[in-house]
Amino acid sequence: YKEVLTHGFFVDAEGRKMSKSLGNTVAPSKIYQDYGADILRLWVAATDYRGEMTVSDEIFKRVADSYRRIRNTARFMLANLTGFNPVSDAVPAEDLLALDRWIIRKCQQIEREVQTYYHDYNFLNVYQDIHNFCVIELGSFYLDVIKDRQYTCKTRSVARRSTQTAMYYLVETLSKLISPILSFTADEIWQNLPGEHAESVFLSSFDENRFQLAENEMFSDEFWPQVMQVKSAVNKELEKKRSEKVIGSGLSAEVSLYCDPAIAAELSRLGAELRFALIVSSVDVLGLEEADDAAVESEVPGLKLSIRPSERPKCDRCWHYSDSVGKNSQHPRICGRCVENIEGEGELRKFV
Repeated sequence: YKEVLTHGFFVDAEGRKMSKSLGNTVAPSKIYQDYGADILRLWVAATDYRGEMTVSDEIFKRVADSYRRIRNTARFMLANLTGFNPVSDAVPAEDLLALDRWIIRKCQQIEREVQTYYHDYNFLNVYQDIHNFCVIELGSFYLDVIKDRQYTCKTRSVARRSTQTAMYYLVETLSKLISPILSFTADEIWQNLPGEHAESVFLSSFDENRFQLAENEMFSDEFWPQVMQVKSAVNKELEKKRSEKVIGSGLSAEVSLYCDPAIAAELSRLGAELRFALIVSSVDVLGLEEADDAAVESEVPGLKLSIRPSERPKCDRCWHYSDSVGKNSQHPRICGRCVENIEGEGELRKFV
């Protein structure tokens, strides 16, 4: 052999070395019978094997929660690829919307890091990178934001196909990244991918040339994390207003953002599409000096915000509140954007 990899002792929840005499051993067969083999494998990967490795039911419950997050992320993306043919429906890289370009570039960054971690037997960082990507960039932001595009845009519109193209890339790559650890789950994902592909994920390889995406000239890779921070600040205030019964869903809210010049300049790049990124019906970007008594400090330096319930009518189709609801006599209960998506060419989205 060329290399040897060693690990620390297995210990129980109290830090005692496992032994038959103490009766504190846990049989691997019991773990995979209770949780499944992939949970056992994920626990190994999520544990720093250079020191003592703690085994307990509580730990496996937490690992199972992490596993469900990864699995449900893949499941959501697969569900939203219904009717998508990667050969005929994929959007060329240069035509992808800005948000989709960013999430693919972020995935490519994770892909490079994870391959390096595997090479170095750094399984803990593999787990952390993949889990954090599913929780933060995907779960808390991207997959939340693109629901509007998926469910309200015209079926074959560039906006909808763009996010499907991104999700196809994301879930296919995710299957490859988790395959050395979550082998059964990875192959299950692979078998449910649309289009033609290798018989098994274990017969596939990483294709670094599939998407050659240069950094967007208008939006740097640091831009979207800034938007994520603003969205998180808005979400906290939305939750507060919901608990106070001031608003219902986020789409029933109108938001005013009072920003210092740097933040205002960044957010203004999205124009009218900023409301889609924050998942509210209306957003105004104003200067800090315009903040009134209703404005509250946020966790983002240089940003205050205020939230009020919208007095506009609600669209029955997209649930946004808009003055255009009722303006079309043939569709009196939906907004102009939805009328365009149903009967017209479909709304145009550039960014979100």
